[in-house]
Amino acid sequence: MRPITGREELDLFSRLPYVLNEELADDLAGGRRRPEWMWVALRGDRLLARAAWWSRTGDDPPFLLDVLDIDDSAPASERVDIAVRLVRTALARILPAGVRPPEYSCFVPPDWRESPVSGQAVEDRMAVLERIGARLFVERLRLEWRPEAPVPGPSRRLAFRPVRDAEELLTLMASALEGTLDAHSRDDLIRMSVREAAVRHYEEELARYPSPKDWWRIATLPGGDPVGFVIPARNAYNPIIAYLAVLPAHRGNGYIDDILREGTRVLAQQDVPRIRASTDLGNTPMAKAFRRAGYVNFQREINMTWS
Repeated sequence: MRPITGREELDLFSRLPYVLNEELADDLAGGRRRPEWMWVALRGDRLLARAAWWSRTGDDPPFLLDVLDIDDSAPASERVDIAVRLVRTALARILPAGVRPPEYSCFVPPDWRESPVSGQAVEDRMAVLERIGARLFVERLRLEWRPEAPVPGPSRRLAFRPVRDAEELLTLMASALEGTLDAHSRDDLIRMSVREAAVRHYEEELARYPSPKDWWRIATLPGGDPVGFVIPARNAYNPIIAYLAVLPAHRGNGYIDDILREGTRVLAQQDVPRIRASTDLGNTPMAKAFRRAGYVNFQREINMTWS
């Protein structure tokens, strides 16, 4: 059990299939991964398990465990045990003593619960982390809009304008957190104030996107009162709807549809090959809005965390 030596061992690391394999080389080049964060369990030349961590460029320690794969053809009696040993060994080397392990993210088929093969693979990976002390935090829908879908037209009920400055957006973000159904936001609010949660989300995610901030839109009533906002952006991999919210006083009027259509329209005008988004499985109103806007659920995401 060891980390890979470098880019020259990516072929070895990629012997087990996963949707992120095609991104590994660019992630290494971009500093989002490091060889010492990419671990393999080998028996001779056979790859039995692997694990890899990801971070935003330049951050340390890693932000996310997003690759955990097992040779599913290995005997059931040993495959989980091997992966447990691998992750434990790697964490002891990667993280400073006393630091909580980063969240685990795993992309799975949308129908994984109905598939015996996919279901067993997902349950094995979850069992590995449960043995190390993690628990299921949330399951999320991964959504995609494709260019063959109709491009939304402008809203007839709301007006849209760019965000004036960071302070305006932070104020609206803090307001939108009231009654949020998002599991990560609710968890933040247990440990910090509303303002602190908004600042953290802005500084650690939104402000780091390389795409222009003039894509961001505030939705207003005809008189100028803010109703909500949307953050169309591009991360290191895809065009995305990074944030979408209706302010509490205006919920229940269907404005979510107008705001999502505007964010989709902004990105579609950039001639993008796809638009990605995600929302918690339990956030039914948001999931329905994406479906109405033509987004399809192409994957789910399992998030596990440590207490």
